[in-house]
Amino acid sequence: MGVSASYELCRRMQRRHDPTFYWATRRLPREQRPAVHALYGFLRGADEIVDGAGLALPPAARRAALDRWQATLDRGLAAGGTDHPVLAALVDAGLRRELPLGQLSVYMESMRMDCGPVRIDDDPSLDRYMNGSAATVGRIMAPILGAPDLQERFARLGVAFQLTNFIRDVPEDLLLDRRYLPGLDADVPAAVAHQVARARAAFAATEGLHDEMPGAVRRGMRLARAIYERVLDRVEALDFDVLQRPAALRPWELVEAAGVALLPARGARGVPASR
Repeated sequence: MGVSASYELCRRMQRRHDPTFYWATRRLPREQRPAVHALYGFLRGADEIVDGAGLALPPAARRAALDRWQATLDRGLAAGGTDHPVLAALVDAGLRRELPLGQLSVYMESMRMDCGPVRIDDDPSLDRYMNGSAATVGRIMAPILGAPDLQERFARLGVAFQLTNFIRDVPEDLLLDRRYLPGLDADVPAAVAHQVARARAAFAATEGLHDEMPGAVRRGMRLARAIYERVLDRVEALDFDVLQRPAALRPWELVEAAGVALLPARGARGVPASR
C-alpha cells in the first residue's frame, strides 16, 4: 500500500470510529488534515489493542502487542518509510513536518497501564498518566496546526480535555476496573469536585490560546473547548454525583454549546473589542 492509500485509510478510520473528531478535522485547513488523520490512525491502532479487539487478550499479550505497534512506527521513522497500511501515513507526516513523534513513546506508557486494572491514588500520579495520554498528543498537534512554539500550551489544553473525559466517564471506567480519579472509593462527589476544579484551572491556563491561531483552527478549538467546559457545568449541576445521572451532554446541549462557541469572540483577532 502506498502512502496516499495509507492517508486515505486513516481518514476512513477516523470518520468511522470518531465522527465528532472527524467533523472537527474537516474544518481545518486542507493542508493540515492528512497529518491529523495519520496521527489518529496510530492512536486508534493502540486503542484497538487496549480496548477493542484486543480486550479479550491477557494484559501481558496486549502490552506485547503495543510494543510491536510502537516498534513498527520506530522502524519506519528510522528507515524513512514503511509499507505498513496504517503507519505509512504517520511516518510520512512525521518526517515531512518534523513532528515530535518521540512523544508517542510516553503516550504508549499510559496505554500499557490501561492493559490491566488501573488504580491512581494521588494527583501527581494522575498528572503523570495524563502527560502520557493527553499532553503528548497536544505537543504533536501544535506543529501540525502551525504553532510549534506553543507545544506546552497545547499539552495543557490536552490535559484539560482528558481530565474532563475522566470526570464524565467515571461509570464506564469503573466497569472496566479503572479508577483514574483519586479518592473515588471513599467519596465520589468529593473526588469529582476536586478534579472539576483542577480541570477548570487547566482550561484557565490556556485561556486565549485559540486567539493566537488562524481562523479555521481557532473556530475548531473554540468549539471543542466550549463543549468540554459545558460538560463540567453539567457535572456541577449534578452536585458532582456522576454515578447517579450521566454527565454526557444531551444533543440540545451540544447544539447550544456549539452556537455559543461560534459567535464572534469579543476582542479576538479581527473582532473589535467593546469599549
